[in-house]
Amino acid sequence: MTVKALFIQERILTENSDAARELYHQGTYGKLLPNEKVQLSLIETLYLIEKQKLTVLDGKNKEIIFENLLKKIQRTEKNFWTRYCVYQDMRNRGYIVKTALKFGAPFRVYDRGIKPGEDHARWIVFPVHESEAMTWHDFSAKNRVAHSTKKRLLIAVVDEENDVSYWECRWLRP
Repeated sequence: MTVKALFIQERILTENSDAARELYHQGTYGKLLPNEKVQLSLIETLYLIEKQKLTVLDGKNKEIIFENLLKKIQRTEKNFWTRYCVYQDMRNRGYIVKTALKFGAPFRVYDRGIKPGEDHARWIVFPVHESEAMTWHDFSAKNRVAHSTKKRLLIAVVDEENDVSYWECRWLRP
């Protein structure tokens, strides 16, 4: 069954339904609001549209298709496609991916079978495209963020074919 949602002022709110709450409880998508609707992030919304689990309507009750929503997001969010490729790959592999903005990173990722609230995320993930350069200063800053939040650092590298390779980095004491 497809859940219906509305695109309202850069926010996506699902209908108040059992199916919407199941997306939240089973798949750990979005944030459950007091009115029993689920607020989804743009990246979650795009993924759920692609998986045919969500139909998003605009203010005129017209369906927003994947390609149109992607174009709209890309106009305002730099490197969105790279982040989306990583999000999609991690979700397809069975991981729960949530935002990590309060940690200064794009994503935090939980081990398979672990939901937010049950335990802490294992990784902080920084998506990069293979054509991007990263300085040692950038790398060190990312490693410090992971270390200070007691998480492992994953650098997710997206290539020209949109395949993702992961590099885990950790502090070691010899």
